[in-house]
Amino acid sequence: MIILGFESSCDETGVAVVDTQRGLLAHALHSQVAMHEDYGGVVPELASRDHIRRVLPLTREALAQAGLGLDDVDAVAYTAGPGLAGALLVGASVARSIAWARDLPAIPIHHLEGHLLSPLLADPRPEFPFVALLVSGGHTQLMRVDGVGQYTLLGETLDDAAGEAFDKTAKLLGLGYPGGPALAALAEGADETRFELPRPKLHSQDLDFSFSGLKTAVLTRLRQLERDAPEGRVAESDRAALAAATQAAIVDVLVAKSLRALKETGLKRIVVAGGVGANRRLRERLVAGLARLKGQAYFPPLALCTDNGAMIAFAAAMRVQAGLADLTDTKPAFDVHPRWALSEIG
Repeated sequence: MIILGFESSCDETGVAVVDTQRGLLAHALHSQVAMHEDYGGVVPELASRDHIRRVLPLTREALAQAGLGLDDVDAVAYTAGPGLAGALLVGASVARSIAWARDLPAIPIHHLEGHLLSPLLADPRPEFPFVALLVSGGHTQLMRVDGVGQYTLLGETLDDAAGEAFDKTAKLLGLGYPGGPALAALAEGADETRFELPRPKLHSQDLDFSFSGLKTAVLTRLRQLERDAPEGRVAESDRAALAAATQAAIVDVLVAKSLRALKETGLKRIVVAGGVGANRRLRERLVAGLARLKGQAYFPPLALCTDNGAMIAFAAAMRVQAGLADLTDTKPAFDVHPRWALSEIG
């Protein structure tokens, strides 16, 4: 079965083609980073308008890459939530329109399920069951995954997500958008032990996270540096060391909680998904920690860490193979879910 997938939940427009037998055939992606950079974050109305401009050219591009046309498509998948309402409506309406016009089934996909299953596109591919660390700008969760649609929440953030902590700290340090990659770049080679920062809930007995206090600690330290610096200009070496200390604090908590989740579940495999999964320091620390436990960490390809259509089309393919997709749904009516818990899907 050939599945055409659409992702438009936030600031990336993605379209991909997946074959349930051959895997990913093609994917096309446009990032809105440059457009939102001047605003320091995503502007929902601008995001929606840009999705409208990009989605059809990207559809043609993905189909051309795959050497296919719409006549070859057997089903259409799209991100139904969570995400920005207007942005979700763009991808959903295009997907449903194509499906209805060609009498094809339309498959709504949970955005986080797309991230959760995206490491299965990599080689080697993890086998079920495994622990998943979903870590992005909007979500930080630990899940036990026993199969497609079989997800058990083990722990989640009580306030800021890890990616949000990266972005907010980057903004405090005067870095550009998106903040996470900019902070990681500034931290490269700096002394991460120079400034002592808290590791919220590092030693708690649960598997929950909290990062809002870390942001406050960084702000306090930065203001102290500004008071002590000539003309209030913090030295570049100090900014780099503070960025490195922030990254180390976030990574320490993510790794510690992930390893605790493996010990509590008795599993030996962890899958990392979401934009923060591209962080080099996190990957290195997790791989080292798993080696001590004689376990293994799995990551999606770097190009598929951020939002993309490949993960949506692939999640739909997995649901089809598991018998969880309604292949009779060809109706034009639809809705989207800006707030949608992963536990609510089957």
